[in-house]
Amino acid sequence: MVQPGRARPKKRLGQHFLTDPNTARIVARGVTKDDIVLEVGPGRGALTTVLAAQAKLVHAVELDPDVLPVLRRTLEPYQNVLIYEGDALSFDYEALTPPPNKLVANLPYNVASPLVLRLLEEMKSLLELRFMVQLEVARRMAAARRTKDYGAYAVLVQLLAEVRVEHKVSPRVFDPPPRVWSAVVMMERRNAGGEDYERAKKLALAAFKSRRKRLVNNLPDALREEAPDALHALGYGVDARAEELGPEDFVTLARLLSGVE
Repeated sequence: MVQPGRARPKKRLGQHFLTDPNTARIVARGVTKDDIVLEVGPGRGALTTVLAAQAKLVHAVELDPDVLPVLRRTLEPYQNVLIYEGDALSFDYEALTPPPNKLVANLPYNVASPLVLRLLEEMKSLLELRFMVQLEVARRMAAARRTKDYGAYAVLVQLLAEVRVEHKVSPRVFDPPPRVWSAVVMMERRNAGGEDYERAKKLALAAFKSRRKRLVNNLPDALREEAPDALHALGYGVDARAEELGPEDFVTLARLLSGVE
C-alpha cells in the first residue's frame, strides 16, 4: 500500500524508486560543491536530497506529474535544486543553465540505454556519468570484445567514455523491487565525438547487424570489396566477426574504408 502523500510507481514509466539512503550515497559518491549535477528521474527525491547536500546545483528532470508534488515537498529545505517536468528522451538538455558537468541518477529502466548514449553524444559539458541501471544493461555497456554482451552499443559508449561497473545493487532497495539486480555504472568522458565517431558508429551498427555472419558480409555492397584489405591492415582475417574488433578498431577501419561517410 502506498502511504498518504507518496506517489505510486508506474510500471509503464519504468519507475523503481530508490528507498535506501546508503545506496543513494554510493551513487552520489564523488559529487562536490564544485559540481553542477543533472539528475534524470528523481522520483520521490531519495537521491536528490543527497545530491543537493553535496553539489553546487542540481538540475532534476522528472516526467511523471503525479510524483512532482511529492518531490517538491521533499526538496523544500534545499534552495539549490531546479525541477523540470519533461520526457528524458526529448528534453532540451542544452538549455540547462549553468550546464551540468555530471550526470548522477537512478535512471528509469525503459529509457536508460538510449538516454545514456544521447547524453554522451550531445552533451559535451558532461564529463562524468554515474548512474544505476539494470545489471544486464550495465554489463552491455562495459562489455569487453569477444564476449556475449559485446555489441554495437558497447562500441559506441566506449568510444566516448571509459566505462566500468562499480557496484551491484539488490532489488530490495527499490519500491517496487525489480525482478533483477541493478548496478552502479561510472563513465568518464574520453571523446567529444566528431567525424571519426560518426563514421565508426555507422560502421559498427552495420557490422553487428548479424552476429553469426562475418563482418564483411554485414557491410553494404560498396564496402565489401575493400574490407578484406582493411581488416588485414588491422591484423584481422577476412573471416573476422564484429565482436573480435575493439572500439578503436572501428575508428581505424572506418578511416580505411573510403565508402564510410
